[in-house]
Amino acid sequence: MITIKDFMESIEYRITEGSDYWWESFGPNAYRLDSWSGEQDGTSVGIIFDTQTQVVYQMEAHDYSSERSYRWTHPDYLKAFREESQQKLSKEYLDVAYDDVKFTDLEVAEDMLAKASAIVRGQPYDTRVQVPVELNDDELFQLMKMAHERDITLNQMVEHVLQVAIDRERQVDTEIK
Repeated sequence: MITIKDFMESIEYRITEGSDYWWESFGPNAYRLDSWSGEQDGTSVGIIFDTQTQVVYQMEAHDYSSERSYRWTHPDYLKAFREESQQKLSKEYLDVAYDDVKFTDLEVAEDMLAKASAIVRGQPYDTRVQVPVELNDDELFQLMKMAHERDITLNQMVEHVLQVAIDRERQVDTEIK
């Protein structure tokens, strides 16, 4: 999970704004902190956290010059956030970060922190999304054998398998429409 310390390190301890968070999905003690570079084509990173428990509910990072925005939501609060979003926003604005830029939702906290840190520092970063993958020993062994046969790394093999699954799902969606 992301902590306030993680956020502070990713923004190099530069807070520019703060305010109460008025939506109800994160409870009555939700507060927002932001770090904005001060430039329209710059960067901003923000968190929403609980002032009592210090739980970080959500973190966002915006790379305005590249028109990319990333969002991580604490898994224990994702359902409540999604439900409130659907109540308060029309369907076309559910995942809009700003203008025509949509959020890329991230599941892996480390992915969010790596992207946010690089964005703040103006460094290149991986725009791909890390996906948590849980494999039992048999599945892991089979993937390792397949990777070895193809002379690629296990990570490359997992990425290939996931891409094939995504492509198949897209094809099914296209055929249904």
